[in-house]
This record gives sequence, C-alpha cells and structure tokens, in this order.
Amino acid sequence: MKLFRPLYEKAMEWASKPRADLWLAGLSFVEAFIFPVAPEIMLAPMTLAKPRRWWQFASLSLFFSLLGSLVGYALGHYAFDALKPLLAQIGWLPHLESLVQTLGVDAQEHPWRAFWLLVAAGFVPIPMKVASWACGIVGMPILPFLGGIAVGRGKRVFLVAGVIRLGGERAEKALHKHIETAGWVIVALVVVLALYFWLR
Repeated sequence: MKLFRPLYEKAMEWASKPRADLWLAGLSFVEAFIFPVAPEIMLAPMTLAKPRRWWQFASLSLFFSLLGSLVGYALGHYAFDALKPLLAQIGWLPHLESLVQTLGVDAQEHPWRAFWLLVAAGFVPIPMKVASWACGIVGMPILPFLGGIAVGRGKRVFLVAGVIRLGGERAEKALHKHIETAGWVIVALVVVLALYFWLR
C-alpha cells in the first residue's frame, strides 16, 4: 500500500502554489502535534524552485514547528488524564504511568538532560509530536523544552534545505524516489520503540 508517496506528491503540489510559504507554515504547525507528514518534504521543491530563499523557508518551518510543539505540549499536559479510561481498558495505563513517572522525575530534576534528548530526537525515528506530547505529560520546564525542540528540529530543516540548495534537482529526485521506503521504515521503527517501552 502506497501511503507516503501520495502525501509527498500532495505536498509538492502545495509547494507549487503562489502562497506556498503559507502552506509550509501550516504543515509545520500541525505536524508538530498531530499530522504524520514532516514539513521537510515541502522544503525540497520550494528550495529547488527558489534556491536563494532556502534559509528563509527553513526558518519559517522552524518557527511554526515551535508554535505547534507548544500545542502538543499543552495536549500532553491536559489531555492525558482524559484518555486514562481508554488506556486502562486496553491495558496500557500502568506501563504509561510508570514511564511518565520516571521521565517526570528526570525532567524536573535534570531538565537539561531532557534538552539533549530532544536535540537527539531530531535525527532518530521518534516523531517530534511524540516528544512534544511526552514533555507535556511529564511537565518538563518550558525553556529546555523549547530549546531542545528548536535545535533538534532546526538542524533537520536547515540540513534538508541546505542539501537541496547544494544538490539541486538530483537531491530532490532521490528524496522522491525513496520516500515510500523511508516512510515505512520510520513507521516500523516507531512501532518497535513503542512495543519496547510497553513491554518494559
């Protein structure tokens, strides 16, 4: 089943619109707390079309990702209790509460250690939205949270835009060719990580 290539091609269609920067801002915002398609896939065709603006596109994406991550943080902080009955029914609540308690102590006592985990999350197969929700659940202090998100997401969007700026059409074609495989590999890794934490 092809899922990621159609989404990628839809994002490329948005990138060709006259106000593509607004689409990029919106995608960056909602992806940070719920949407499954990363905004980097819009950066590729936009940077290819206007290479001199690559740093502007990356900055725009980063800014709205930060705003979206605050929404994810708030949802994690305020919606976790509302979801507890459902989590209890499927048997996940004890494991999640144990994990949240452990992370909560670490986030409160060593918030800058959590900062480095968020920085690392920019290049590991843990979606930033998951990190945003988790930090909200455990009540991580807001400055280390925003700092970690800024560095973790920032190095990704600036790297992608920079590579497309330097590599041109060849780099964008490689991304398009392998997007389906990469998408499913990331989904598989996220499932494995979720099972790992659940079984612990």
